[in-house]
Amino acid sequence: MGMFEGALTALVTPFRNGHVDESALRAIVSEQIAGGIDGLVPCGTTGEGFNITDAEFSKVVEVVIDEARGKVPVIAGVGTASTRHTIELAEIAQRLKADGLLIVTPYYCKPTQEGLFGHFTAIARAVPLPIVLYNIPGRCSIDLSLATLERLAALETIVAIKESTGTVQRSSEIAKRFGERFTILSGDDALALPIMAVGGHGVISVASNVVPKEVSALVDAVRAGDLAGARRQHQRLAGLVEALFMEANPGPAKFAMAARGVMAEEIRLPLVAPTDATRKRIRQALAELGVS
Repeated sequence: MGMFEGALTALVTPFRNGHVDESALRAIVSEQIAGGIDGLVPCGTTGEGFNITDAEFSKVVEVVIDEARGKVPVIAGVGTASTRHTIELAEIAQRLKADGLLIVTPYYCKPTQEGLFGHFTAIARAVPLPIVLYNIPGRCSIDLSLATLERLAALETIVAIKESTGTVQRSSEIAKRFGERFTILSGDDALALPIMAVGGHGVISVASNVVPKEVSALVDAVRAGDLAGARRQHQRLAGLVEALFMEANPGPAKFAMAARGVMAEEIRLPLVAPTDATRKRIRQALAELGVS
């Protein structure tokens, strides 16, 4: 198995009274590893990386690495709309001994494909850690094209791509065109099974914050060639996955974690706590899974 394959968790960042809740974060990391998760991804979108200070970023990454104790790789989410700031965060992650970097396409500024190529190239040249590209047009309004990915393939430290285009076809095309050059990770819980079926290597999951054992079981079944078992697990998780994305992530995930008593629900504006209707759906989904 490659370093960044399997079931990886896009970790939430627990807050309490306006600050990072270190004890809750340590407990979450411990539960993730006990649940069979293959890797941890702090400070991405789910970790509200867009909404924490650089000092908080350092704290979260440091705590996750310390608590993981080398048992699983830690891939720090460092992507911002600024190449310079992304490099600064990547340098912090390198000093803290992160195993890799998750770098989302720059949001809001809508660079051209040439700009995307320049952005990722500059980061790769500045910091030698393995890079997971993150393509999510729905949030960033830009799509990292296959032609640009082909150019980036020349950079040895770009090793994987988190695919969140919402289509299985894109992952299939990457697998067909690049073979094993890139590790393909689904960025959508709902598409983890189909993307793995066409050549993907795992998922960076939101749902695994809440049910790490369940998500691990799905991925393990696919890797074992047990597609019938994987389908059953996919269907078991479908209700929770749907509920967790009824509103902007990570609000629903944080509520689900709080409902389990793992952490406080606290989230930062402009994100807000989920509505009563979403809360009800999440509670129902947790009950159906037998999770408390």
